[in-house]
Order: sequence, then C-alpha cells, then structure tokens
Amino acid sequence: MNPQDRTRTGWSWWYLLFLIQFVAVLWPPFFNKAEPSWIGMPFFYWYQLAWIIVGAILTAIVYFATDD
Repeated sequence: MNPQDRTRTGWSWWYLLFLIQFVAVLWPPFFNKAEPSWIGMPFFYWYQLAWIIVGAILTAIVYFATDD
C-alpha cells in the first residue's frame, strides 16, 4: 500500500497526550500550594512554567507522530 493511498481518519491515539497537559494545568487543587519552592519561587509558579516546556515537548511528539 502506497503512503499516498492511505486515508486520514482525523483522530489518533497520540492526541491523548494533549489530555495530560489539560488535566495537569487545569486542575488547581493539584498544584495550589506554596511549597516546595525552587530558587525562591513558590510551587504554583514554577509548576506552571515547567508545563510550558513539557507541553511543547508533548506537542512536538504528537506533531511528529501524526505527521503524514
């Protein structure tokens, strides 16, 4: 089967990685605390900043895994 003959279904199991990002940053009781602090920054802030990097990595994984 040629790669050009494949039909695109529009959904892939790789998209579930986006769910990890959503749950991790949209559920405040999970990260609504001040300790542990890192370089003087409360947990709430560095947790959100860390998810920017993790989110970019997960988005790149999904992009390259689902790229035709």
